[in-house]
Amino acid sequence: MTEENRQYPEFRLRLPGSDGIDRARGVLLDETGTNGSRKFLVRAGSPARDHVMPSLGKHFKAPTKRREELRTQGVLVPSVRWPGWLELTGDVVFGSPSFAAVVLVGAPRNGWEEWRTEDDRPLSDFMSGVWAGPNRTWLVRGSNVTGLDLVQRLWLSEGRVTLAASRLRQGVRQGVSKDELRTLVQEDYESTATYSQRQQLVEDLHAFLSRMKPGDTVCTISGGRLYVGEITGEAEQTESEDRRSNLRRPVEWQPTGFPYDDLPEELQQKLSVQHDVVDLSAVQAHVEGLGLTDQELAEEAGVTERDPSTEIPALAARRELELPRPTEELATDLLVHDAAWLEEVRDLLWDERQLVLYGPPGTGKTHLALKLAEFLGGGPEQVKLVQFHPSYSYEDFFEGFRPQEDPETREVAFRLTAGPLRELADLASREGNRHIPHFLIIDEINRANLAKVFGELYFLLEYRNKSVRLTYSGDDFALPPNLFVIGTMNTADRSIALVDAAMRRRFAFVELSPRTEPTSGLLRRWLEREGRDAEPADLLDALNARIDDPDFRIGPSYLMKKGVYREGGLERTWRTKILPLLEEHHYGEGVDVEKRYGLAALREPLG
Repeated sequence: MTEENRQYPEFRLRLPGSDGIDRARGVLLDETGTNGSRKFLVRAGSPARDHVMPSLGKHFKAPTKRREELRTQGVLVPSVRWPGWLELTGDVVFGSPSFAAVVLVGAPRNGWEEWRTEDDRPLSDFMSGVWAGPNRTWLVRGSNVTGLDLVQRLWLSEGRVTLAASRLRQGVRQGVSKDELRTLVQEDYESTATYSQRQQLVEDLHAFLSRMKPGDTVCTISGGRLYVGEITGEAEQTESEDRRSNLRRPVEWQPTGFPYDDLPEELQQKLSVQHDVVDLSAVQAHVEGLGLTDQELAEEAGVTERDPSTEIPALAARRELELPRPTEELATDLLVHDAAWLEEVRDLLWDERQLVLYGPPGTGKTHLALKLAEFLGGGPEQVKLVQFHPSYSYEDFFEGFRPQEDPETREVAFRLTAGPLRELADLASREGNRHIPHFLIIDEINRANLAKVFGELYFLLEYRNKSVRLTYSGDDFALPPNLFVIGTMNTADRSIALVDAAMRRRFAFVELSPRTEPTSGLLRRWLEREGRDAEPADLLDALNARIDDPDFRIGPSYLMKKGVYREGGLERTWRTKILPLLEEHHYGEGVDVEKRYGLAALREPLG
């Protein structure tokens, strides 16, 4: 029998539904497996569940096989003390605490968290040189390490995850501080790596040596598949001649990988970050649910001691984003001629996630965008509006350094400040919000230099499953799948020429024109609803019939205001709002605008 490590206390495991049943008891051993995993001894007399989760054998083949072997050998037998349960007749050594917990419970378990002392401290707290706190999920790249795929060559077959540190001196311990690592990397890599490479290497090494701990989940990509495992021991630095893998950790890998193209979009976004080590904890729930159906996740949760009022994280992460279907009531409220038109706009948003409503002034573009966004998003809280103008910049829109006063010292300094898109993206990507649509309304989208304002975000508008490194903060950023953009564009403003082909490819364009519905009959429907005479609609139709350029036809919203229908209001609006637009349109042409477009000229043929 392997000698026990006396520096660790005895740990206990509470089995699900085990009221009146003793806890399983075990100890962590000094002995390690061939890959460096810390072995764990479970004492004789420990109970085990008499059945397993139906899908256990598919995803955890090794623990399932070991459990069957123990039953065949008469080591795991029906308990006399606890009818309906199993019991170990002798001490059993397992490859890791999690392996032992899975065998006893018959369901996935993180043994580093669930094996606890009598005073309820988790096993992971007793591991030297690791960060405290909940277990995390990591991506470590190994498919192209100086041209070799270490995932297939080494990691999966030998149960490891490694990191190349070819020039790092020997003797670097687990738990080393970032400041100490920064000094070591500066000295050891001064002549072989650039400043930015050294900075990133410090982050990668610190995560691998000091932030990762046994029980953490680790992922890697190879051959178009994502492989998932659990870290089962401490980090070690080897003196191997192969400097591509001289920092190592033991890992229990799941037997099969998951096709990359089938992964959730949010997980693909995080996996696209181009670093050797990436913290995936923000999408941990997606990783936990890989390969499991909703029913299997529910079965797993059924054998977990958890608050039944809380959602299962993996199931909550799977809640699908939905855009509600426009209703007849919405069409009536917006005075749209047919709900099918709204349905088409909704489908365009769903497919493209970016849409522009364009047309002459006064066609209700901004009003429609706001109302539609509030309906699809479930309320105004999920909608933010910004208005572009010629001096609008990337720093105004997304993030940049702006002067801010310190409230205590009153000193002014430049600080990194988030713009409206960054703020809305952060809100939309919060846990619990990811299935709720959020909308950014960009009014007058064509009045700014779009290439300058969007910067690298142009790429993300088209590739939502990717991330990019930001210019100012240096963060890796992706647009959340539940963030939609609706722009409005005034076609009478000739700055429309600034909308280049890249912009047109990324947005769907929907016209709002006085020539066609839903705009052509909007004023007439509004007048009918308000119980007013139809003359203003007749006048507007007659006016637009005389305007040859469709981009300068007049929209109905000028005549959908209460002030128009006070005494003299129609004449005043016509004289101060509509005729000046046409004066500008015919500037230098010698056209008598009043004679051609005035109320008297329009009323005469109408009788």
